[in-house]
Amino acid sequence: MKIFFIGDIVGKPGRMAVRELLPPLVARSEIDLVIANCENAAAGFGLTQEVVDELYRIGIHVLTTGNHVWDKKEVLDFIEDYETLLRPANYPLGVPGHGSVLLPTASGKYVAVLNLQGRIFMNPLDCPFRTAESEIKRLLQRTRVVIVDFHAEATSEKISMGWFLDGQASAVLGTHTHVQTADERILPNGTAYLTDAGMTGPMDSVIGVKKEAVLDRFLMQMPNKFEVAKGDVRLQGVLLEIDEIDGRARHIERVNCALSP
Repeated sequence: MKIFFIGDIVGKPGRMAVRELLPPLVARSEIDLVIANCENAAAGFGLTQEVVDELYRIGIHVLTTGNHVWDKKEVLDFIEDYETLLRPANYPLGVPGHGSVLLPTASGKYVAVLNLQGRIFMNPLDCPFRTAESEIKRLLQRTRVVIVDFHAEATSEKISMGWFLDGQASAVLGTHTHVQTADERILPNGTAYLTDAGMTGPMDSVIGVKKEAVLDRFLMQMPNKFEVAKGDVRLQGVLLEIDEIDGRARHIERVNCALSP
């Protein structure tokens, strides 16, 4: 089974990269399932229903998020309507939305996707490790293929989650920092791991934002408006090959495709 995970989609440039580059990649690599982190897909911050529908039309099957999921309050009006639009599962009980999903691929085999958020340098949600433990125990009753989006800031927390879930999850893939790391590997018990899947959006920027605005913020320490940049747009992510019988990863490969100017 081949699964493609897309790193954080940022604004209109990121959506354009997905629209232009994803379909040929899916056809060329015979990908069975596409997952993408979309929490920055609407003008760089949050989600709108129009953007969510656009991403589904392009061919993404599951959308994950993180700490920016609530940036546009309208998401509260529709997040419950989309089973495959996830928010971190370690939000407290009663928070709208779904933290995981189980869905069939074209072959009829089921895949589970679990969304978690870290706590170091981020909002203090429920423990992601204990949440992962209970959620994966439940999901493994239906499938051996479990993909985890761990949306976290600290490298140490992400690596710890990889080791914690080695042999339980098929893959633990980090998001949030928008910088693709080069530490892809398959852990001893069969879990594919990457600290950060990267960013799908403009690289001529500071993690997707116009660099002039970010530099001004650092230099002057005054609030200003952050806008999505435009130059050097890329699609970044991770291509996985998973044994659909035992759920072990057989291959992990970083993807970094440039959108033609």
